[in-house]
Amino acid sequence: MTEQPVAAPAAGPPAQELRADCASCFALCCVVPAFTASTDFAITKPAGRPCLHLAGDFRCGIHTRLRERGFRGCTVYDCFGAGQQVSQVTFGGHDWRSAPATARQMFTVFPVMRDLHELLWYLTQALPLAPTGSAHARLRADLERAFAAITALTRGDPADVAAVDVDAQRQAVNPLLVRASAHARAAAGPRLIDHRGADLAGARLRGADLRGASLRGALLIGADLAATDLRLADVTGADLRDACLDGADLSTTLFLRQSQLDAARGDAATVLPPGLARPAHWPAGLT
Repeated sequence: MTEQPVAAPAAGPPAQELRADCASCFALCCVVPAFTASTDFAITKPAGRPCLHLAGDFRCGIHTRLRERGFRGCTVYDCFGAGQQVSQVTFGGHDWRSAPATARQMFTVFPVMRDLHELLWYLTQALPLAPTGSAHARLRADLERAFAAITALTRGDPADVAAVDVDAQRQAVNPLLVRASAHARAAAGPRLIDHRGADLAGARLRGADLRGASLRGALLIGADLAATDLRLADVTGADLRDACLDGADLSTTLFLRQSQLDAARGDAATVLPPGLARPAHWPAGLT
């Protein structure tokens, strides 16, 4: 592939409301989801039942020791701010303990809100890829309309939110994200690698040039991506659990989520994009 300059996308609209604020949430992620004892969870918990480590103040009793206590799955969960939206806006600050009559409806609304907030997060990432006044003004207008429409859905009352057809919303948004991705990845060169949905678990891709590659939905569990160039690669929904990212260049990787980094392994030489944090369990030095 011919060397091409790879610039970082411009900053998108403010999205603080799409980041989890656990202090403003009634620990919905510790109650609503079900999980089974596995390498990610030390125990089995049915849906709608509080985790045994949940304290009376809605805080996790082992938050700083989740990985060592066998709850790695909790460390990579992201509600995209849906928890505080449901707790403080949809239900007006009434928690499921002091107002138990709201519990069932709150637990129904939360996963819907979480999916809607996830779509909003992807749209905030896509908007800067179609700058105002560019040749792709129509794409930007479509993205803005989708963002406004989904935002309106998140502001409905509990019954309205619970009734949202999330699959229909995904089907409407996904083509827009694909268009935005294609536009951005074109800057990486004319010959782009397509690994959409590929099973690359354990693949040896160390040092590979994956600039502009489509890795949407790819299975990369345990893959060796050390020193790999992933600039402008689209990793929407890619499974990076235990993937080695030592020294990889992720500076302009598209649609990279913090939870994907938290599930992977990296080191001090891994180049991260703005706005994402180096996971605490990564070594401070080179590996």
